[in-house]
Amino acid sequence: MSEHHTNLTRRHLLQAMAGAGLVAGLPLMPAIAANNHDKRILVVLELSGANDGLNTLVPYADDAYYSLRPKLGIRANKVRKIDEHFGFNPSMSGFERLYKDGRMAIVHGCGYAQPSYSHFTSMAYLHTGVPNGGEPYGWLGRVADAIDPTLTPNFLVNIDERQSLAVRAARHVPVVFDDPERFARKGMIQSRPVIDSATPASAKISANPSQQYLEDIAKSAREASQLVRTAWENYKTPVDYGIISLDLPKVASMIAAGLPTRLFYTSYRHNAFDTHVQQAEQHSRLLSYASDAVAGFMKDMERIGRADDVTVLVLSEFGRRAAENTSLGTDHGTANHMYVIGKPVKGGHYGAVPSLTDLDEGGNLKHTTDFRQVYASLIEGWLGHADSKSLLYGDFKTFPFFG
Repeated sequence: MSEHHTNLTRRHLLQAMAGAGLVAGLPLMPAIAANNHDKRILVVLELSGANDGLNTLVPYADDAYYSLRPKLGIRANKVRKIDEHFGFNPSMSGFERLYKDGRMAIVHGCGYAQPSYSHFTSMAYLHTGVPNGGEPYGWLGRVADAIDPTLTPNFLVNIDERQSLAVRAARHVPVVFDDPERFARKGMIQSRPVIDSATPASAKISANPSQQYLEDIAKSAREASQLVRTAWENYKTPVDYGIISLDLPKVASMIAAGLPTRLFYTSYRHNAFDTHVQQAEQHSRLLSYASDAVAGFMKDMERIGRADDVTVLVLSEFGRRAAENTSLGTDHGTANHMYVIGKPVKGGHYGAVPSLTDLDEGGNLKHTTDFRQVYASLIEGWLGHADSKSLLYGDFKTFPFFG
């Protein structure tokens, strides 16, 4: 190692290796529950590309909706009505069932001041929980550091092709992987025996602290990837997650295996919900996949006896423009819904519904709920950390999602 690298810190090294999906944290040890909150799991599902909230949860009783969307608007006799004003997209039987079972909180008008219409920028704001702030760490990363100061291995998991900013932490190192079957360190076939198993040399305590630390990192990486692969290999379920199950069965496999993960972040990737052109059929398909997968996941949690311990947050980086465009799609907008789902959730509507007749100068909905109110509600009401102010850098009124 050259002298230019002698100031490399433990945290920088961990984060670099975490970005490659290699590290779970050190040392590897089981989590010890201290109270009821220590069993609680939060799963975040990101609908990447900016989901169209108005055609997801349709305000069928509002004539302004059909004035803004004469061709794209979904007629009242088609929607899955949940009350006298709203109904889900016809493809969303799973969400309809969850809401009617009292297991879904719908939060209206989620957004932030001075909104960005850039996917990259707006998602960075949601990932960090600090709009226009340049925060280097993700909101879930900060939560992990706060609620698990002992740095439990495998505490924070990001299922994706690359690490999300949402899970970047100052102290915790997230486990990052996409395909459990291929979650292993890369190398030539001749080197696999060395990579996959501890060698006699690495089993010894090195006199060189830096060398020992690297050997401990390698050991932790092997053990983390093995735990994930074993959980996936052993996972069998009769539950139907739909045609495209997203990554939720992978989450279920880790929960079923008893891994100490408390925070999961996953996404419907590749900007799938960026529906500028001929939206209707494409959007309906996407919503059916998401709805079926979430409903299947919640049913699977019942099956394995963990339904009382798991809550799901569904979000998107921003909504779509209130009016349809000339290509029968929708353009980038502002305020949107967030969904908090689970058996412990007090279902219903939360937050003020944005007006469809009082739009901003760009024809967008005016946000009525700071999205950080939802984060604060989950941090305090679900994960049991009383000081959401220090994690979100502000005092945000919480919602009573939980009893």
